[in-house]
Amino acid sequence: MQIRILSHEDYDNILCGWWKDWGWQAPSRDFLPEKGTGGMIVFDDETPVCAGFMYATNSGVAWVDWIISDKDYRGESRQEAIELLVSSLTAVATASGYKFAYALIKHESLMHAYMASGYIKGDSYTNEMIKAL
Repeated sequence: MQIRILSHEDYDNILCGWWKDWGWQAPSRDFLPEKGTGGMIVFDDETPVCAGFMYATNSGVAWVDWIISDKDYRGESRQEAIELLVSSLTAVATASGYKFAYALIKHESLMHAYMASGYIKGDSYTNEMIKAL
C-alpha cells in the first residue's frame, strides 16, 4: 500500500465516481479542506482504494473525516488501506500540533478503523446538520 496527498485531479477523476457509486452526492470542492486537496489517498499498486480529509481548525481539534472508498475493492487489504488512511491523517493532525482528532462516523467497519488508530466512541445521539450559505 502507498499513500499520497490528494491532487486537484483526484476529485474529478476518482472521488466523485466513488461518491456516486455509494449513492451519495459528492460534496462540492468548497466543502472540503483545501478545495479537495486537503487529504490523502491510498493505492494498492496502481489501484486507488480509499481517500479522506483533515480539516484544520482554529482550536486544538482537527477533524479527520469524509472517508470514501472504491465500492468494488474488497478483501482483507481494504480494511488495511482504510486503517493506513486514518492513521496517516491522524499523524498529520498530530504533527500539525492538534491535541484532539474528531470524526463523525456512521458505518461500523469504519468505526473499527478509527478505533485501531486509538479513537474512542463519543456520544451517539448526534445528527448531522448542514446549511449552505
